[in-house]
Amino acid sequence: MGEDLFWAIRGGGGSSFGVITAWKVKLVPVPPIVTTFNIPKTLGQGATNIFLKWQKIASMLPGELFLDMAIGIDNSSPSAGKTIRVSFGGLYLGTVDNLVSMMQNSFAELGLQRENCTEMSWIQSVLSFAGFSIDDPLEVLLQRNGTSGRFKAKSDYVKEPIPVTGVEGLWKILLESSAVLILTPYGGRMSEISGSETPFPHRKGNIYGIQYLVYWDSNEDSQKSMDQVRRLYAYMGPYVSKNPRAAYLNYKDLDLGVNIGNTTYEEAKAWGLKYFKHNFERLARVKARVDPGNIFRDQQSIPPLFP
Repeated sequence: MGEDLFWAIRGGGGSSFGVITAWKVKLVPVPPIVTTFNIPKTLGQGATNIFLKWQKIASMLPGELFLDMAIGIDNSSPSAGKTIRVSFGGLYLGTVDNLVSMMQNSFAELGLQRENCTEMSWIQSVLSFAGFSIDDPLEVLLQRNGTSGRFKAKSDYVKEPIPVTGVEGLWKILLESSAVLILTPYGGRMSEISGSETPFPHRKGNIYGIQYLVYWDSNEDSQKSMDQVRRLYAYMGPYVSKNPRAAYLNYKDLDLGVNIGNTTYEEAKAWGLKYFKHNFERLARVKARVDPGNIFRDQQSIPPLFP
């Protein structure tokens, strides 16, 4: 297919270039035993300070450990009232003994104990993170049932830890909404790959990514819910990447701009530079060679850029 086209479809949104009928994936080795855990912390349990520490160390933890965060509202205690809950979820490529020792040395503030952890095979961890029981048959992973849920997602990248004043302001906005945040640490293998090796450019220099999510059940709630997540996104502007304010392609955010018919390259920069940064121009030139008529397009597809 040519080196440029192969490069483009490995992270550039293959639907902009044609129909992909086959794909070959290179596997990587995993140990026979992995360990997972999930530890929730509320504001009363020191969630703010633990969050501040996580920002500084999550991207620098050993490559065998992935430790993300999910942030939302906790209404579980009527006497305590509504508060923030920060859930720290981890996957460690190894046994529980090694994990507990590592966490005591690098992130003792979280208070991880053996009883918080579960050892399993790697494929069982896939079941667990997908919301199934680790005892379920693996065939459930082949199910692709649709969902009627409605949601709005936005994204950001963070390069410097957010100060405590920014975090406390975030809590105030979250307490007035139904939105949730998922924070994914970078570093590790992500930082070892060049930002131009594939179209995905968000590599070295990012300490974590943020997904903002809000769900609703009825059409009457849609505008209120979308306003909530947009308010969160506006508040976070001073604390995230700039020039451009980067975004993650797989969390399609039509607020960034929409392709109306045959949008020009200059117009498409509104979202293209956020998703692809310096790789956007190369993607558009590949598009001009393989689909000059712009047959394959969608709401945020890559337009052709001719010489």
